[in-house]
Amino acid sequence: MNMREIQKMQQRLMKMQEELEATQFIGTAGGGAVTITMSGKFEITAVEIDPEAFNAEDIAELEVMVLAAAKDAHNKATEAQQKLTSSLAGGMNLPNIPGLF
Repeated sequence: MNMREIQKMQQRLMKMQEELEATQFIGTAGGGAVTITMSGKFEITAVEIDPEAFNAEDIAELEVMVLAAAKDAHNKATEAQQKLTSSLAGGMNLPNIPGLF
């Protein structure tokens, strides 16, 4: 790989990373009773709870659903990052470097 190809790959990586960070991932639990929106930076940007889906006296169930929805959104964001990494690497078998993506 020459320097020009490396620079092109770096620019492509930066653009893809910006697109990923701007993407919103939605996690749900309880059949949509709880919805959490997370950015590609793994920041929770919204929490929606259907008040009719929960009994005010059963907060434990709500807590479980919020946690499940957060995990769902996190898994979707992580999966998108892994796809980005593998598509960029193009079979180059790059190591997983924490903080790179």
